[in-house]
Amino acid sequence: MSEKQTINLLTNAKWYDLTQSLSIFTPPWPGEMPLQVHFFKRLTGSWGGGQGANGQLIEWSNNTGTHLVGPRAFHSGARAIADIPWSDLCGEGVIVDISDAVSDYSFYTPEMITARAEVKEGDILIINTGYHKHTFDQPDTPNANAQGGIENKEFGYYVRHPGPSPEFFQWALEMKLKLIGVDCGSAEHPMNTSIRYQHAREFEKAEAKLRQTHGKSWDELFPPEVYHALTHITMPKAGLLLAESLGGQIDELSNQRAWIMVGAIPFMEVESAWARVAALQAPDGMSADDFFAAMRDTTMLDMTLPFSVQTPQWANYEPLSVKYTKRVGGQNFGLGRNNAHCRASFHLATHMDGEKHFHAAGRTIGQMPFDYWFGPGVIVDISDTVSNSSVYTPAMIEERVDIQQGDILIIKTGYYQYGWNSPDSDEFRYMIKHPGPSPDFADWCLEKEIKWLGIDCVAMEHPMNTIQRIWHPKTFAEANQKLIDQYGKDWDEMYPLDKYYQDMHLNLFNKGIVHAENLGGEISGADNGRYFIAAFIQKGMELASCWGRFVAFKA
Repeated sequence: MSEKQTINLLTNAKWYDLTQSLSIFTPPWPGEMPLQVHFFKRLTGSWGGGQGANGQLIEWSNNTGTHLVGPRAFHSGARAIADIPWSDLCGEGVIVDISDAVSDYSFYTPEMITARAEVKEGDILIINTGYHKHTFDQPDTPNANAQGGIENKEFGYYVRHPGPSPEFFQWALEMKLKLIGVDCGSAEHPMNTSIRYQHAREFEKAEAKLRQTHGKSWDELFPPEVYHALTHITMPKAGLLLAESLGGQIDELSNQRAWIMVGAIPFMEVESAWARVAALQAPDGMSADDFFAAMRDTTMLDMTLPFSVQTPQWANYEPLSVKYTKRVGGQNFGLGRNNAHCRASFHLATHMDGEKHFHAAGRTIGQMPFDYWFGPGVIVDISDTVSNSSVYTPAMIEERVDIQQGDILIIKTGYYQYGWNSPDSDEFRYMIKHPGPSPDFADWCLEKEIKWLGIDCVAMEHPMNTIQRIWHPKTFAEANQKLIDQYGKDWDEMYPLDKYYQDMHLNLFNKGIVHAENLGGEISGADNGRYFIAAFIQKGMELASCWGRFVAFKA
């Protein structure tokens, strides 16, 4: 396919969001930490008339909301999330609706799956049990037997949902499935997890149902040592991935094939990570087989930096800290898992700044429509024309790429090479001396109706139009002299404070144009040109900014 054909293919494809909303109200896996958001406003303490950011410090466990469970969750020597390439997180697959055939504590079998849809070797398999209806933000479900006549939604979601039969995962391995996703609290049957011991009454009910249907006790049907070896050793070693707590538009794809993408945040140290999950189907007039063939032939550049405790944060924001736990010895037959509780501010690693980060009345990340995050755009390489503290202009963009109205714009300064995980790492240069936009840049973005922007350094702003000017006077003096030499004006002449302090934030976020920062990874191999660009951002309902996975598609 040509560049134009690839962009048209993805523009006209039918996109479905299979992601559950993430909120402070989202129940975590029992016993884990729910999402906690500590909101702060950086106003009076900031330079530039008090024009500081709306910031957030969050604490969370990764088993909350839609997330990817990596092999390291159960096998310490397996891959971390950041070690899983994008190619393992996307591919042809099928969404199978078994909601009419399952109930509380029941099993789903390979036969139940294949009776409803074709499952091919190497597929991504998404299972719709119907239990996504029990997520916190879904309509109430009447239940005459429940207190108040309303179903205990969260209990149903985590404790009573159906799970795989004894032979299911062995079948999945034989089929070489790439990933299994479910729309409930766990890809395991809850009674094969610690919930069995947390909810003894529910286990009694589940086992009673099992004796009725199979004439066996739980441990007879699921011999603990055998099942532990399968799910905690064999499966992780084989690389089988699990995605949990899916939802969104899953009901619109019952028993249909799609191209599925699980945009997990590439965490280095942890076993699981939030993910935005999307399913794509062919545009009208194109066969599914031709669509899948075209997607397989499409080059996908993962422009995301790994997320790590080593990642430097924006100056004076709190870095990532990980409290790692191993849940092994205290569980029956070692049926525990590796887990992590995390704490961080958002402005580190590859992330999207949302409207609310600088515009208090703006939308949160989770309030942005799904289709805002993807569309046609350009990647422009200006690395040969910029240097420490220099200025880039709209003319530099327009002379190198065919940028069109409404495009996504990704700017490649080359400063990704100075990031923390690069052999040429120079964190001060990356954080404080990167180039930034000219005074007319934000106005040009508005004229071009840019959808959103991205940059391969720490900020979309010129660092000397931020508080860094005050914190690093020597660097400011150097930048100011460079400006005088190039333009014959000093900084305050060219960038009057009342107009240009945090220009790309304060003058664009209230107009709906936001930006991503700290892009890297395979952006190194991106040439000037037009691309289809997608940001897989977790659907955080209270989040002003959020990490994500950023992918560029080309012929």
